[in-house]
Amino acid sequence: MLTTTTSPPRGLVVSLRPAEEAYDYEHFRDRLADPSVLAGAVAVRVFRAPLLAVPIGGSRRGGYMSFDVLALAMAARGLLADQAGFPNLRLRWAPHPDTCHTIEWGDPAPEWWEDDAVFGRFYGYSESAITSFVRERPQTPSSATSTPCSPTAS
Repeated sequence: MLTTTTSPPRGLVVSLRPAEEAYDYEHFRDRLADPSVLAGAVAVRVFRAPLLAVPIGGSRRGGYMSFDVLALAMAARGLLADQAGFPNLRLRWAPHPDTCHTIEWGDPAPEWWEDDAVFGRFYGYSESAITSFVRERPQTPSSATSTPCSPTAS
């Protein structure tokens, strides 16, 4: 039988702080369709690095945070469980050693094959933020129609 604990290993501290202390607070504030959802946000501080956990609300239907250490993900999930706006908290173990564990909340995310605009709307980003992201993001070989995929093709 697998036994887990919600306390991270000794020396690893996870805490909640005011949202405005998060390193990425402005990033979200500037890109969300409804920045008022940040009133319920919190900073999850790990190793003195606070990152924003944005609750669901308005057009935002779900959220997630990534962690490289499972115990940290479990501790953060435990802290968010007591916060309004983070329903249906779940832990997703990394499928591969070189990927991160995630905690997710709200509705299940769209399927991986959906385009970036679908994800952007699901996570409550503004149309201008979605357009900017899609325009700046390199195309994948399967989505490129007029540009050769091979770096050696002319």
